[in-house]
Amino acid sequence: MNLLDFTKPELERLFMENGQPKFRALQVLKWLHQKGVRDFSKMTDLKASFREFLSRELEIRIPEVIQSTKSSDGSVKWLFKLDNGEVIESVVIPEGHRVTACVSSQVGCAIDCSFCATGNQGFSRNLTLGEMLGQMWAINFLSNVGDVTNVVLMGMGEPLLNYKNLKEFLKFMLMDHAYGLSRRKVTVSTSGIVPFIEKLKVDCPVSLAISLHSGNNELRNQLVPINRKYPLEQLMTACNGYQESAPRKFITFEIVLLDGVNDSIQDAFAISELMSDYGINAKFNLIPYNPFNGGIYRKPSEKRIKGFQMKLQEKGYVSTVRKTRGDDVQGACGQLAGVVNNRISKAVSSEKTKIARVL
Repeated sequence: MNLLDFTKPELERLFMENGQPKFRALQVLKWLHQKGVRDFSKMTDLKASFREFLSRELEIRIPEVIQSTKSSDGSVKWLFKLDNGEVIESVVIPEGHRVTACVSSQVGCAIDCSFCATGNQGFSRNLTLGEMLGQMWAINFLSNVGDVTNVVLMGMGEPLLNYKNLKEFLKFMLMDHAYGLSRRKVTVSTSGIVPFIEKLKVDCPVSLAISLHSGNNELRNQLVPINRKYPLEQLMTACNGYQESAPRKFITFEIVLLDGVNDSIQDAFAISELMSDYGINAKFNLIPYNPFNGGIYRKPSEKRIKGFQMKLQEKGYVSTVRKTRGDDVQGACGQLAGVVNNRISKAVSSEKTKIARVL
């Protein structure tokens, strides 16, 4: 059994069933997530008999690192091979004292946003808790960029459609005996799965980022097909409710700017009006489109990007243009294509069937 697949309560229960006090779970988690120790025999404050039990019954298995590619700007793209041969990607972005890990939650993505390389690859399955935590462990202890200070669920996949494992992953990010990050430093980015936004508000209200891209339903239906299920009226209502529990009391909205599609002054005005109508305390992250093989859009000119930003700022909103990072190793936003194996044979898998019911 992979220890990374156990939640803290599950680990406590396992140890207690084998004659150990429940605090052993915290000891083991501290060795693993704070000290980076995977060898049970080196967890020296544990009894020898307990270490033997751990070695006999458990292992600490992270996804196999098959490639680590460093960009000229210092960003690193990691390729991980899973037990069944599928491949996922993560990106780590160092900037001063800040180290951001961009973690995947699924193999591929079922949302199929028209501007995203990952969606273009199709969907295979949800990642397990251990596969999500394994990415973090590898970035923290196998890289030389320093300890991760910020975590973003913005890699491959729609994290809210892997909600059960996402919730447990977030608990490890916040746990003092694991990664010990503040809620402000952990961000879930979603295309707008309204029921799970409402659940996240109750279960684990970390920072929230919405993949918005348009202020009207007609265009957003084309760019983000999930909008047909959860239109802007429902999404904005959910965001209004979430910001009450958000650690920074605002919601970040991401807008991938596409030349001639959603990058006009009128588009910016429509978005600002949407925020005003629903009382959203918004911050905007503008992302110039990053081309990928098979993509149908173009990056806007600097003039159009600046005009869009200025209109939002004119309306009183903080609006930043994201600096493209890692694009020379296909690691920038929208380029996490990965390798999704057996796409056709897995199209009717049980995992996808479950997600189809949600959609």
